[in-house]
Amino acid sequence: MQLSSKEILKRLGDGQSISDVCCAVAVSRKEFDTWWQKEIRSRVPNPSGSISAPVATSVVIERDHWGIPHVFADSDQDLFFGFGVAVAQDRLFQLDYLRRKGMGRLSEVFGEDTLSQDSIARTVGLNRIAATQWRNLELRVRMLVESFTAGVNQVIADTADSPAIEFDLLQYRPEPWQPVDCLVIENEFQWYLTGRLPVIVIPELAKRVLGKGPLFNEFIFGEADDESILHPGDYEPATPVNESSPTGHAMNDPDATVGSNNWVLSGQRTTTSQPLLASDPHIAFEAVSCWHEIHLCGGSFHVAGMSYTGIPAVMFGRNEHVAWGITNNICSQRDLYQERTDPQHPGCFLYDDQWETERCLTEIIEIRDRPAVEKTIRFSRNGPIVDEILPVEAEHSGPVSLKWLGAHGGEWLTALLDMDRADSVSGFRQTLRPWQVPTFSIVIADTDGNIGFQTSGGIPIRGDLERGYRRGWDPNHQWNGQIPFESMPSTVNPSRGWVASANNRVAPNDFPWKLFGCWSSGWRARRIRNMIESKPLHAPDDMGTMHQDTMSLRAEELVPLIVPILQKHSAQHIQDAVSVLDEWNCRCDSDSIGATIFNVFFTHWCRRVASQRFDSDLIDLMSTAMSGCAGRLLKADPANWFDGTDRQQALINSFEDAVNMLIDRFGSDQRDWTWKQLHQMPLKHILSDRGDLSNLLNHGGTGVHGDMVTVCNTGSGDDWSAATGAGYRIVSDLSAAPPALRAIDAQSQSGHPGSLHYDDQYERWHSGDYHEIQLVRDTIGDLCITKLTLNPDQYSSQSIPE
Repeated sequence: MQLSSKEILKRLGDGQSISDVCCAVAVSRKEFDTWWQKEIRSRVPNPSGSISAPVATSVVIERDHWGIPHVFADSDQDLFFGFGVAVAQDRLFQLDYLRRKGMGRLSEVFGEDTLSQDSIARTVGLNRIAATQWRNLELRVRMLVESFTAGVNQVIADTADSPAIEFDLLQYRPEPWQPVDCLVIENEFQWYLTGRLPVIVIPELAKRVLGKGPLFNEFIFGEADDESILHPGDYEPATPVNESSPTGHAMNDPDATVGSNNWVLSGQRTTTSQPLLASDPHIAFEAVSCWHEIHLCGGSFHVAGMSYTGIPAVMFGRNEHVAWGITNNICSQRDLYQERTDPQHPGCFLYDDQWETERCLTEIIEIRDRPAVEKTIRFSRNGPIVDEILPVEAEHSGPVSLKWLGAHGGEWLTALLDMDRADSVSGFRQTLRPWQVPTFSIVIADTDGNIGFQTSGGIPIRGDLERGYRRGWDPNHQWNGQIPFESMPSTVNPSRGWVASANNRVAPNDFPWKLFGCWSSGWRARRIRNMIESKPLHAPDDMGTMHQDTMSLRAEELVPLIVPILQKHSAQHIQDAVSVLDEWNCRCDSDSIGATIFNVFFTHWCRRVASQRFDSDLIDLMSTAMSGCAGRLLKADPANWFDGTDRQQALINSFEDAVNMLIDRFGSDQRDWTWKQLHQMPLKHILSDRGDLSNLLNHGGTGVHGDMVTVCNTGSGDDWSAATGAGYRIVSDLSAAPPALRAIDAQSQSGHPGSLHYDDQYERWHSGDYHEIQLVRDTIGDLCITKLTLNPDQYSSQSIPE
């Protein structure tokens, strides 16, 4: 080759095509592919052998057939050093990417394409919040983070000459890891889970068009709202119940396709007479998973499950005594405030009839190959002014400020570490007390046969429910403390013998506290309940069957409404499509044609419903939040949404548009309209939009089953792609002896495209299989195939806090 490997990688990273690179180095495509495979394999850290490290006693990292690390040590500090080594060996580029994302420093290496992401991070202040949190963190937690940090830095040093391939594609090297970087990643994930600004912006814009009457109420109300996590008898109801000011309600959520499921069954409902627990967090699908499977055994820890890359704790999984699973609770932890200004009081915001001077700070964002951007962030008493990071449709609705609980403390990591060591359901619940952000719905089980549910995080107390902006100048719109921990939604050993959540309503309206939730539809939760109650006893394998369930209760309710209307249509191609719907079992299996027709129709219908009331510049945004309203309008129009327009004809026109689109794309033979042709799961790498890197770094790409409202949730991205969903699943059988965890990650364990573990779990995930993570070392030995020993460096010793 006429160029060095480093120069070739630079050209690929700069966006040159593979064919141009081949010409430049005078090689064939076959020769290039051979070089590429050798290059990426050389970047995978050696998982075997022995190295010197700053540990007090030897640490062993054994990896099983799926590349999952089992870390063994004699002390907590040594264990977390090994934890840092294991994560960095698998995901060093991802670690650097995530800390840069939280710090607002992506543009330093990616260029101006990531400026908007950096602006969000700097405006919200994720970097500033993390610095404050680090100063306030308990010493015992700081020590573990510092040990984890030292482990990451061990790998940075050991791989300096041959780092993860992405570093040479982008021509930079990772800076040494800092303990605060873990908190930056934690804060960015908290923001991802709780920020969700469109959920407030969309109702505000709708209110400005529709007013506050029946049309707005119809727009805002979601689907299957009566399906709640807590049931009567799980709590002491409020008396009297004020139905005009409910605890919260499901809304037409633009993020409703991103969710999670979990459930737990007591021994009275299982064939093992011990609890069964299942969990599957739904998040964006990418080439490299954000989840990192790990087993930690040493000191006070003996826990296995999933960590979020860069957060040094197991977020959910099991230890020897307790198993737990999570979903996003979606109780509101932030508000947007409309601020009042006056030209006669420049640089001020009104509050309680007084003009208060704004605060300002300057953030400088460095941009690769471009001049730096200087960004001034203004603050009212409520928080930063966020006009520039709102959806583009709302950029001129300000000034608008953000108040976010995450800016005022976290303690999430503290709670996670204590959860990892809990020995009972009751003890586990107490570990959640420090946790402020995010709110999660956590199901729990222990080996003594107890099950439970606990809402984690803090929920601010406000006066009234408000789906749009609050009044920044009105003291009555300020927060007034938080719901006490003892009053947060929870239940232990409910008489029905099960608890389940799926981002749905937490409690009925007679719950004694307002939860300020804007939850997703109750379809998935209702289907989980139906499956649990369908038979008296469930076996461990039934949990996997439930994870794979593709029944769409939305379709089951709506298809019978539309078929009789559409059967009157005279065109044969329309009648053929209607016949498919009429015979469809409402399951979104990958080979289903009905799933394709229904989902494409429903998207077109939501857009047509939105176009009845909103101008063209709002239709794209508003149609993402029309599902509940659009579904009810297939039955009746009590609020006169269509205002005299022929609603049934609008339905017919939407169906015609859907069928014609499918004909244009796939041809007139409906056998080619299977769901897998449309609903495909591309696992895209962060760098996939640069030249031909998608051909070298992406994987997946096949059609998958499920949709956005099925328990087997695979989301609905652009063009009906499977953009989000349950990439990671676990099942915990509390009767298992020795204790073990069933799990699967579609995106696999390693972040290195040259590793066997870059994509080796995808097919098993697709077919509904799991692997098993054993917690007992004697059993693990038979399953592990590599062993790395970290021996004490003669010049180092573990520091002892004063």
